[in-house]
Amino acid sequence: MSRTALLVLADGRFPAGGHAHSGGAEAAVKAGRISGAASLGEFCRGRLHTAGLTAAGLSAAAALGIDPVALDRAADARTPSPALRTAARKLGRQLLRAARATWPSAELDGLGREFPKGAHQPVVLGLAARAAGLGPVDAAYCAAYESVSGPASATVRLLSLDPFDATAVLARLAPEVDRVVDRAVEAARRVVDDGVDALPAASAPLLEIGAEAHAAWPVRLFAS
Repeated sequence: MSRTALLVLADGRFPAGGHAHSGGAEAAVKAGRISGAASLGEFCRGRLHTAGLTAAGLSAAAALGIDPVALDRAADARTPSPALRTAARKLGRQLLRAARATWPSAELDGLGREFPKGAHQPVVLGLAARAAGLGPVDAAYCAAYESVSGPASATVRLLSLDPFDATAVLARLAPEVDRVVDRAVEAARRVVDDGVDALPAASAPLLEIGAEAHAAWPVRLFAS
């Protein structure tokens, strides 16, 4: 296992397309739910314990070698919004391209054949971690951190928020990211015996509603 591989995969400059997505922050800013560092922190905390937990569980399970087709179906069931499902598959397709170029793998090739239009991003993330020689904990950390770092970065653009303040939000969330990762990995390990229903299915209705509204905007800075 190489910790450098983890840094590469988690790096915001890894060409996986995440920079074009706000993780729901653009819709939340327009709705007035994010107006500064304090409300950004609350938004990210909520996203971490819902969408972040669910994504971390899926990624950890994929890194453990659980059938990605079953995991993709589980991801679909946990994503009620068609707009978010479309975004997740677009991100998955881009991440798969980057991962196959970086860590060539028969499993990644097989995933590409199975899902030519893209699998859900957390599933691809877990298989990418596996191809990089990383484990379920690493995959879960990548997914959990992405769930909050994306909105934080987007808010810097959307509100001209001080980047230092946005980074401080992420630092203060670190202990909660640890706890989310622990829950996600524990659930992923149960999938071996109990099936994909053991994975987290935390709900975030405002993210779903916001995504549907955001998809209909004629002008937007971010794809989702």
